[in-house]
Amino acid sequence: MVTAKLTGNIWATRKSDLLNGFRLMLAEVIGGTRAGEQIVVVDNVGGGVGDCVIVVTGSSARRMLENDEIPVDAAVVGIIDTDCSIDSNQ
Repeated sequence: MVTAKLTGNIWATRKSDLLNGFRLMLAEVIGGTRAGEQIVVVDNVGGGVGDCVIVVTGSSARRMLENDEIPVDAAVVGIIDTDCSIDSNQ
């Protein structure tokens, strides 16, 4: 798991049919060795731009969506209730 800040929405009119109905967002990883990394995440918990979130990757992301066939590598599993800031020195 990593913490990240949602920085934008992603619209893809052409994508795998398995991704239809899922909200794609751009997130920036906060802290740790991956700080500053931009990743595309599926937000299935209702986060918005500016929210700090908990993100899982790999098979955990597909389990969050309850279908191992969905081509997803990162998914939001929680919204962090406190303010966060992007600081690559953490």
